[in-house]
Parts: sequence; structure tokens; C-alpha cells
Amino acid sequence: MAVYNPFSSIGKDLPAGLVVFLVAVPLCLGIALASGAPLFSGIIAGMVGGIVVGALSGSNIGVSGPAAGLAVIVADAIRQLGTNEAGDFSMELGFPIFLSAVVIAGAMQIVLAFARAGIVGYFFPNSVIKGMLSAIGLIIILKQIPHALGHDVISEGFDGFWQKDGENTFTELWVALGDINPAAVLVTAISLGILILWERPFMKRIKIFEIIQGPLVVVALGILSFNFLPELTSFSFAPDEMVGIPTAQEEGGVLNLFTTPNWSLISSKQLWILAFTIAIVASLETLLCVEATDKLDPDKNVTPTNRELLAQGAGNIISGFIGGLPLTQVIVRSSANIQSGGRTKLSAILHGFLIAISVFLLPDLLNMIPLSSLAAILLVVGYKLAKPSIFVKMFKGPRPQFIKFMVTVVAIIFTDLLVGISIGLGIGIFMILHRNFSIPFSFSEKIVPGKPIEIKLSENVTFLNKANIMEALKAIPSHTEVIIDATQSHYIHPDVIDILHDFIDQAKRRDITVIINGNFDQVNVDHMDYFLNKVSKDGSIKTPYWKQVLSE
Repeated sequence: MAVYNPFSSIGKDLPAGLVVFLVAVPLCLGIALASGAPLFSGIIAGMVGGIVVGALSGSNIGVSGPAAGLAVIVADAIRQLGTNEAGDFSMELGFPIFLSAVVIAGAMQIVLAFARAGIVGYFFPNSVIKGMLSAIGLIIILKQIPHALGHDVISEGFDGFWQKDGENTFTELWVALGDINPAAVLVTAISLGILILWERPFMKRIKIFEIIQGPLVVVALGILSFNFLPELTSFSFAPDEMVGIPTAQEEGGVLNLFTTPNWSLISSKQLWILAFTIAIVASLETLLCVEATDKLDPDKNVTPTNRELLAQGAGNIISGFIGGLPLTQVIVRSSANIQSGGRTKLSAILHGFLIAISVFLLPDLLNMIPLSSLAAILLVVGYKLAKPSIFVKMFKGPRPQFIKFMVTVVAIIFTDLLVGISIGLGIGIFMILHRNFSIPFSFSEKIVPGKPIEIKLSENVTFLNKANIMEALKAIPSHTEVIIDATQSHYIHPDVIDILHDFIDQAKRRDITVIINGNFDQVNVDHMDYFLNKVSKDGSIKTPYWKQVLSE
């Protein structure tokens, strides 16, 4: 058996880890801000997601960090836990209690892993997963346009449709058009040009450009622009247009940046319900991202989902103990990792260490990066997730697949990730039920005098099919011969069998000959006697063999 070598693709993993680190830092800060939590809690979750989950996970290219899909749940929980009877809110009270729920949620995820609940992710249709990826790509693009224009009021990484200022994803674009910073636009335009150039085939043939990735050049350009653009022109960047990492000096020491859980409500029902909610939502979001990431993986590796739940549970326990937000595998960072050439888990682990090192050693350098530089990188990531060719291919495919795809895309854009996925899955289930309801059998296209009418039952005939089958049987004219073929049926609901039995009884009076065919060893035994005989209009048995079987 081949031994896993984490350094087998170090030439690709190192630059990929650096790119993911640069993308992850503003996302960690933005999600913390959107969650109403201390900014450093997002940084902690990013470090733990990279180092701990990256090491324990079985995914080669998945990257974990603070969960955007949990932002609303986290914000509401901190607010409720930190509000006293007088209605006064205290972050110093609410956040530590919330951390205890994160620790418990991590323990629950480990239980789910040993219960082998990781298989849940495989029940989501491919069209819904593709819709999720395309929707995330479009959301990335829509959310990054304001940053690309220099309008940085909305918080980075928050994936909800409605903003706290009353604006939404689309109206915010209009607001951004009235608040353009030429410096940000210039950096974005040049950065996009560099990233597009780096994708050209002739660039890939040059050895040096396989090591120096386009996003690294874009970040270097951003730092240079921040330092020299105001001196060369009248253009400059506002403080809210830059990466803003809190420093140990600002907080009064390294240890003061971390927070420990408050266990005062350990016996509270509210705390355990919150922990269970976080565990379920975080696990579901992780499993969906695992499924989507595996589809993007150029090596087509399959991530062991139960091991992923175990890794996420361990990560959430550690994150909660030291003051971090709950985490999941994150499609944005995973996509950036794949697009940057990451091949093994080394890139994810490296990005976690870089977050830790940079926060303590290089905060001033990181705070020189304009958000417009990172916006350009994410615009390209978003485009690759939501290429027009994907929509064209889905449109040319089966219509039900396209409908599920588009419903998922629209639902995620106008709500959030988990609600949109639920709507897409609901549409898929509805289509299955509708198809099962509409086509429980095939019916002879034409009724030809002298020839039997054939009804072929499907594999599974449920109670939802009662109405259609009853209407079809009523439409059969008198003085005919009917063949009911159940050879493909594995299950027939007892209500449907009752309907067929009633039809057989009525057939005698209507001069209809009914012949039943099928392998009834696999049909529910309680009503087997309805089908083990071929009944003629005079009530005699046409097939003695089935009578013998019945008597046995």
C-alpha cells in the first residue's frame, strides 16, 4: 500500500496555501463582524480550521474556517445569551456562554461521525449541488463588486441577501456606483488583467509562472499601490478599504486576544438546543461543501465524510475552548485552493499556520492590502464557479435537472446558503413525488378491438398513485381483455392492491377478462392472493400453477 506523502506536491501546495491564506483573512474578519462576535474570534476559527481540521480531515483540497452559513444563528445566539432580564446586552457575558455551546456542538459532531451520519450528503442531487456552486460563484461576484469599486460598507463574507442597513445584494450595487474610489477601481482593473493573463496557455508554459501565482502578484501590487499610488497621483485608500487585522498591541497582550467558555448555563435547555442546532447546521453545510469540493477536485478524490465530521467536531471543540467561531468546510476557500493549484492537505494546514504567524508577526504588512486586490481574486474565483457554459450545459440537459439547478441558484441568492439548498432539495423531492404520482404505470396507447389492453406497473407503486390507477381502470371499456403486468414491481401499496382487487370483482360483471403477470415473491405477501391467479370473466382459474403456489 502506498504511503501518503504530504510533501508530494509541495511546489503547488505552498503557493496555493499562501493564496488561500490571503483570501481567508478578510473572510474570517468579515464573518466575525457579520456574526456580531469579536473580530479575533474569526481569526481563531481560521487558524483552527487550517491546522487542526486540515491535519485530521481526509480531504486533500478542502479548507475549513468560520462558517458564513451560521452567521445569523451565531448573531442571534450571542444576543440572546448576553441579554439580561433588564434587556441590557453584554458581549463579555454572551460570547463566552456561546463558546460553551460551540464546544458541545463539536462533541455532538464527533458522535455523529461514529454514528456514520456522513452519508447524508450523498442524498443531495447533482443538479442541486451544481446550483449551489453556481449560486456561490454569483454571490461572490455580487458581494465583491462594491469592494472592487471602493465602496466597503457591507461586511466581507456575509452571504445573506438583506444587509443590516436595509439594503440588499442588488441595491447595494447601486449604492456602490455612487461611491466609487478611483484608486480601488484602478487596482481592481490591473489585478483582473494580471489574473486573466496568468490563465493564458502561453503563461502556463513558462516555468517561473508555475511557481509565482497570479494572485500573489496581485497582492504584491496592492501593497505597492497602497504605499506609492498616493505619491504618484491624487488617489488614495480609505481605512475601511483596507484589510484590518486586530493586533496584540491594540488589545493589550497576546493572551487577551483569546476567550474561554463560560459554563454557567451548562444545565440550560436553551444552551443544549443551541449546541444541537450548530452541530446539525454545521455538519450539513460541511457535507454539502465536501460533495461540491470533490466535484471540483481535478484528481477526483472522494473525501471520507465520517472522518470529515470527526475532524470538524475536534476543530469546533478546540475553537470553542480558545474563543473561536464555529467552523465548517468552506467552499470559497476550498475553491480558491483548487484554482491556485493545491493538491494535498499541506496547503490547508499551511494557510492556518500563516494566519497564526501573520496575525502576531506581520499585522502591519497585511493591513497594507487593499480589499480591492482581494476582490479581484475572488471575482475570478466566482466566475470559475458560475461560468456561462455551466448554465448553457444545464439548459441543454433534461428539463427537470435544469429546473432544480435554477431554483437552487435563485433561492440561494435571494435567501442564504442553507435555505436555498433546502428549497432546491424540496423541489427535487416534489419532482420525485410528482413523477411517481404521474407515472405509476404505462398504459396501452391505443385500444384496438380484439387485442388485450396492457397495464405495466412501475417498480414502486405507492398510495399516491391510487387516483391515477383508479381513473385508468375506470376508463377500460367492457367486453375486453386486460393484462396487468407487475413483473417489474418490487412494492405495491396495499391500498392499490385493494383497488386492483375491486376491479377484478367488477370485471366479472363487465365481461372483462383480467390477467395478472408478475414475480410476486417480491410483492408484499399480505395481498399476494390477489395476484397469484389469472381470473377469467366466468371466475375460473386460467393458470393452475399459481393456484398450486398459493396452496403451498
